[in-house]
Amino acid sequence: MNFSTAAIMGAGSLGTSLAKLLAPKLEAITLVSVEQDVVAGINSTHRNPKYLTDVELPAHVTATTDTAVALDQPLVIFAVPTSAIRPVAEQLANLGLPATTPLLSCAKGIERNTGERMSEILREVFPQNPIGILTGPNHAEEIAKDLVTCAVVASENQPLAVALQQLFTLPHFRTYTTRDVAGIELGGAVKNVYALAAGMAHGLGLGDNAVAALVTRALAEMIRIGTALGGEKETFVGLSGVGDLIVTCFSEHSRNHRVGHAIGTGKTLKEAVDTLGMVAEGVPNTLSIYEAARKANVRTPILDCVYSILYQDKPAPTAMRELLSRDPRPENG
Repeated sequence: MNFSTAAIMGAGSLGTSLAKLLAPKLEAITLVSVEQDVVAGINSTHRNPKYLTDVELPAHVTATTDTAVALDQPLVIFAVPTSAIRPVAEQLANLGLPATTPLLSCAKGIERNTGERMSEILREVFPQNPIGILTGPNHAEEIAKDLVTCAVVASENQPLAVALQQLFTLPHFRTYTTRDVAGIELGGAVKNVYALAAGMAHGLGLGDNAVAALVTRALAEMIRIGTALGGEKETFVGLSGVGDLIVTCFSEHSRNHRVGHAIGTGKTLKEAVDTLGMVAEGVPNTLSIYEAARKANVRTPILDCVYSILYQDKPAPTAMRELLSRDPRPENG
């Protein structure tokens, strides 16, 4: 299984960075976007005018608003927000995407109401297509600058996993494989919630000791949620679990941390999101993961804390104080 070209659905920060990353490996890359100004900018200046504006794209990276261009590509990469995965997939299916076309999901989240992971949505829409997932501690801003990054690919189709691993292996980008599709997707989704919590703690000025403890306990909570929903415990101490958790909780590039920090300093959720100007997946993820955790009857005090702040209007200082004042318990209990 070899790839000479690819279509990337979505020309935001992630899609743009993936185009830059894969340019040395592919003969042509087409970014598909609903934003006409983004498409025009990429095609005329080889730069995205809205996202990662300082990144120059090679001439063989082009953009279009025509979704149908993906139909004859040997690989279709989904780099849209989680809320757009289903409608974009359904649009491609209605256009007649071949059942043999491999699909790669790079979105991190769980769908509201259904509780489905991104690969499960793709499998519903495309019952026969080979499907892979790429995730890990990989902020788009650093990928686009060719900074050293590691990632992990999962697929039930081993030939596809190996082919994607080869495609996503460059001198500055190292990719591992796993068969635990559920685990790597759940890690990539759940960590967004804890990045919000870490940002809130930083914004409240609780100190490094508190944030370190919060992130450590978040990992334990992530493992409880992830294993209850079908992932393997070992996966959550790997790149897609603790690796992604660390970078999202502490990086200056983390949108979720920035939104949480703004809330911790006194801004409302709307003010924090409006100031960011981009999608922070942890906000809708908190709602969908909270619902999934309740159905699975998992103990999730940190998730509950973030949920109460975002969706029950509880002041962040009050919620954090209640989190810290819970009854003592064994660390591994």
